[in-house]
This record gives sequence, structure tokens and C-alpha cells, in this order.
Amino acid sequence: MMVINPSHILFEDNHLLIYNKQPGEIVQGDKTGDEPLSEKLKKYIKDKYHKPGDVYLGVVHRLDRPVSGALMFARTSKALMRLNQMLQDGTIRKTYWAVTATLPPKESDHLVHYLVRNEKQNRSYVHDTFTDGAKRAELTYQLRMTSDRYYLLEISLHTGRHHQIRAQLSKIGCPIKGDLKYGSQRSNSDGSIHLHSRIIEFIHPVRKEAVMIVADPPVDPVWDHFLNHTQ
Repeated sequence: MMVINPSHILFEDNHLLIYNKQPGEIVQGDKTGDEPLSEKLKKYIKDKYHKPGDVYLGVVHRLDRPVSGALMFARTSKALMRLNQMLQDGTIRKTYWAVTATLPPKESDHLVHYLVRNEKQNRSYVHDTFTDGAKRAELTYQLRMTSDRYYLLEISLHTGRHHQIRAQLSKIGCPIKGDLKYGSQRSNSDGSIHLHSRIIEFIHPVRKEAVMIVADPPVDPVWDHFLNHTQ
């Protein structure tokens, strides 16, 4: 059993916990039976604050298993309810970093597609126009930097669809590094993909203060190169 690394906790108060998820960690239980982050964090809270009985921790949003970055949990049901409403209203801003091996067709663009999720295959199929069962998917990307082999894109997510960034970037010919499912030529040796939840910005659901959380990507030569050159 992996224990929580306290240095991965980016923000913590009585209402919220924001964690820098590492590739390979799962947010909630799945058919693998691996212990999810939600349970590990409950144990962390229980031990840290010597809490008797069960610990409450609500999952606000998810990141795919091979994806890293800032992930928000609610420590009270009131905070979860308010954060869920904020997600629905689009008032929680999420910015992602993605590394691709292909130069995008434009330096920046606003992408609108229609995604159909296939549960059996655990993937989403992208359409240019609405089709039965599709959900509208919107994001904006900007080319932030290039290296000798790769391109760093910064992505603002306007909708939260299944595998949205992975599917939409693949559709424009820019699959994410390591993402075999969506067209990358090679996998990453650790099973990760180079997609990272970099920034979360929101108004605190209880204190009503502006909060901005920045999560550094995992230690990795490609991420390290881009991180060192953006600071």
C-alpha cells in the first residue's frame, strides 16, 4: 500500500484538500481493485488529525489514471455541494499542460467537437458535427514552447468530457506523448501520458476568497525541460 506523500498536498483547510496526483494513481476505486487516492487521503486525514470514526472526503472531479496534476477533494458535504455547482456553472477554471510530438496546425485555437463515449472500450470518439449520444466538447489551446523534439501546449478546458483533451488533440493530429489509445507512436515507460492539470482557479466555497493552485508536473526529463524554461 502506498502512503500519501505530504509534499503532494498543495492546499488543505477544513473544507478542501487539493492534491498533486501522480501518474498511475487512481482517483476512485475501479475493477483493478487498487486502492484509490480517495481512500489513501482519508487515512492521511484520520492519522494527521487523530479523527475517530469515518472521515468524509468527496471527489469533486477526476483525472485519468495516466494523467497527473492538481485534483480537488471536498472535506465536507457542504463544500462538495457548492463545488459541484461551481463546476456546473463553469466558475472553476482549469488549465492543463500537454506535450505532443507534432506541431499543432495553429499556434492557438478554440476547438469545438462532439464526443461519443464508448464505455466498453473506455474511449471517446470525436465528431465535427452533432451525432446521436454526443456531448459538446470545447477547449482553447496555445503553443507555449518547443524543444528539439516536443511541443508544450497550454489548454483551458471549457467543458469536462470523458478523455476530452486526449481525444480533441488527437483529432487535430496532435496526440499526447505516450497516449497510445489516442494515436501516440510510443508509450511512456512508466505508463503515464504527458498530460498534467497545471492550474486550478476558483472562489473558495466557504471563505469566498480567490484561490489559485499551481501543480508542478512529475519529475521527468521532458517535463523538467519545459518547467525549467517557463519559470
